[in-house]
Amino acid sequence: MSGILISLLAAAIPMLIYLSVIWLMDKNEREPFGLVLLNFFWGAFGAIFLTLLFNPLLKSALDFIIPDISILESKSSDLTGAIIIAPILEEFTKGIFLFFFSFNKKFDGVVDGLVYGAAIGLGFGMTENFLYFISAKQQLFLLIVIRTLFSALLHATSQATLGIFIGYSKFKPLPMKIILIPLGYILAVLIHFIWNFSVSLTGYTLIGFTFMFLYIITTIIIFQIAIKLEAQIINKGLIEEAQNGIIPYEHLRYLPFVFLRKRSGWFPDEKNRKEYIKSTVLLALRKSQLKGVSDKKRDSYLNEIIYLRTKIAILLNKT
Repeated sequence: MSGILISLLAAAIPMLIYLSVIWLMDKNEREPFGLVLLNFFWGAFGAIFLTLLFNPLLKSALDFIIPDISILESKSSDLTGAIIIAPILEEFTKGIFLFFFSFNKKFDGVVDGLVYGAAIGLGFGMTENFLYFISAKQQLFLLIVIRTLFSALLHATSQATLGIFIGYSKFKPLPMKIILIPLGYILAVLIHFIWNFSVSLTGYTLIGFTFMFLYIITTIIIFQIAIKLEAQIINKGLIEEAQNGIIPYEHLRYLPFVFLRKRSGWFPDEKNRKEYIKSTVLLALRKSQLKGVSDKKRDSYLNEIIYLRTKIAILLNKT
């Protein structure tokens, strides 16, 4: 029982820490943590279940189509599953939920796609790690370190990559969606393939660790750039609101900037500053998104913009 408990804690705690850090890094319009957890649990249970369900079928089909791959030598069947089937199947079982979840109005763009995609990947990595840990015969500590620092983050970064493409395409025309979403999936599969290939074959392990380290850094940089671009969108939208008299001009010195929002004195203490910030930021984002929504959804976004302006007026006691 102690072995199972150790494996569970070793699998769950690091992933939950990663999840919290990623959630906190989204500074402009932080997603409801319940929705982040929903995606995390899909990765931990839903995607794992589908993977276990379809993996034997795909493996049998591939072994029938390609009975022998010389580079994989005598371990052809096992390595075919790890190198070819796992990237294709796992990125699909993780990504199918992310794709349908992107229709949720809370899913606003690149930053959200990255957060939710990483959450699914971390959930998948948690369960996969647990299964590896409880079956480990030796060198458990080394296995925990490697899988926590690299293998689990592989699932997070590869699915975050798909999330970036889904998020970027959300407010683009349909032809762009048809190109970008499959491209994001292919890139996620390729990242997964490179990692599995490198750690499965003798002599390529160092390349795999180097690649994974660099890609984790790249994903963090992309995350920071996306947050800054989102902040620029918020700033532009709020300037227009100040010009139209919806918010005071002096608030432009604080609202677009995460750290300045926390300063005291710029907003009356007796009023709900947290709700005011949330409403103004969301208003700026909805205005930007309105340009890319379909005619079917346009009225919904317009109504929300009107509602947010009314809410802001009430919070400022302008009505």
